[in-house]
Amino acid sequence: MPTERTETQVRPGVEADLEALTDLYNHYVRETPITFDTAVFTPAERRPWLLSHPVDGPHRLMVATGPDRAPDRTPGASGERLLGYATSSAFRAKPAYATSVEVTVYLAPDAGGRGIGTLLYRALFDALAGEDVHRAYAGIAQPNEASVRLHERFGFRHVGTYREVGRKFGRYWDVAWYEKDL
Repeated sequence: MPTERTETQVRPGVEADLEALTDLYNHYVRETPITFDTAVFTPAERRPWLLSHPVDGPHRLMVATGPDRAPDRTPGASGERLLGYATSSAFRAKPAYATSVEVTVYLAPDAGGRGIGTLLYRALFDALAGEDVHRAYAGIAQPNEASVRLHERFGFRHVGTYREVGRKFGRYWDVAWYEKDL
């Protein structure tokens, strides 16, 4: 019998993924300090973000899909659902930062601990291998041991922590910054 990890497909994100991507991100907006966005998005509001991640170049969007086994959901026509996504985005807007990217992974709430983040990052970094990208950076709201372990597994090293840099849910959160040579 195949395992879930072998049934997971990783591919570039496309416009047809927009609603599922928005729903997944909105979970993190509403329920966690992992993103510092505080208001949910509509798919139309999230579309420019999706379009800023083409299938080539340094700014990518990789999605993981797999069988929809949730008993309380009717699977889509394909019987697949979004399990997570990884992106590389502009690190800063100034031109000298063009060879640096900020990377991130978001997983469906029930998809953690199954190797899907590893599959997504592997696909993302493989896609970036031929690009003119020198460094990847990741900001991890603390505490988040699972994300720290994932990034360290991919060779990221801690370079500093911004203390109480974001306020959400009535409290301040630290963000630990990690970097990786590409």
